[in-house]
Amino acid sequence: MKVAIGGDHAGYKLKEKLKDFISELGHDVKDFGPSSEESCDYPDIAHPIAKSVKSGENNLGIAICGSANGINMTLNKHAGIRSAIAWNNELASLARQHNDANILALPARFIDIDTAKEAVKTFLETEFEGGRHQRRVDKIDL
Repeated sequence: MKVAIGGDHAGYKLKEKLKDFISELGHDVKDFGPSSEESCDYPDIAHPIAKSVKSGENNLGIAICGSANGINMTLNKHAGIRSAIAWNNELASLARQHNDANILALPARFIDIDTAKEAVKTFLETEFEGGRHQRRVDKIDL
């Protein structure tokens, strides 16, 4: 699987650790930045991630900022993108199973590395259930 990853300065350290972890799981990772903890603006990273997932260049995405709110809001401005904030394994699972989320937004300031790894692994391995959930997902885009 091809996985896009990126965030802002607050998510930089977590992104770097998760990049290696995702690669160890056997996935290709494309890093959209940043390349340091120097202050940057999450929309500058979020828009390219969303475009890469929407186009199919990447199958899924992982986006990381301090609270996950800003980057999540930006990602969800793109039709066809269903980004979900998760800070634990169960939320990551439900985002895929029920909402067909294609990007996972993680709150770097509120999640430890082990929990983040567990959530990412679950997100990447969980399939959308379809069925009654498909009807709801179909109503998301305007």
